[in-house]
Amino acid sequence: MYDNFAELYAIIKATEKLEKAYVRDIIPSSDYEAECQKLIAHFKTLSSTLKDTVPSIERFHDTYKMDCPAAMNRLITSGVPATVEHRAAAAASGVTSAATVAECVQNFITAMDSLKLNMVAVDQVFPLLSDLSGSLNKLSILPPDFEGKTKMREWIGRLAKMGAADELTEQQSRQLHFDLESSYNSFMAALPTAGS
Repeated sequence: MYDNFAELYAIIKATEKLEKAYVRDIIPSSDYEAECQKLIAHFKTLSSTLKDTVPSIERFHDTYKMDCPAAMNRLITSGVPATVEHRAAAAASGVTSAATVAECVQNFITAMDSLKLNMVAVDQVFPLLSDLSGSLNKLSILPPDFEGKTKMREWIGRLAKMGAADELTEQQSRQLHFDLESSYNSFMAALPTAGS
């Protein structure tokens, strides 16, 4: 049990250091994103294992006087690397590229198909929604309050609070599929036509 506590402590501390390194531009974005994804995955797995022993990560954080606000935000609140969260700012070019539109369509279809194939574990669904959210944020023609962006943020937030091995219920899976389909239709309607 204490080994697991030590692992949890180490993951939170490592995430805090990683966040600070990223903010100070000490680590390249690509390395940051890969390492952060890894830490988030380890955190989800470990916290689901410890859910009976450590019901509140916040309390664990306070009990051991960790002082890691950036890590708590990244691991619990956000659940995705800052590069994914703020990808829209990185895609500063005002042009809608066909490649980005194709990437969005691919991510929508992949996410919907995975649900049809009953891939409903959090560690299967989360990366697909994260990729979709990232590709939607690259498109400057979509407003920040675009239905697809807000729904994906909501689902990512919901999944971030679940353990990696947890599975969506049939009702959650159907709702997610409905939200994906609805967002996809809104996305297609938002694309400029050849004449405009």
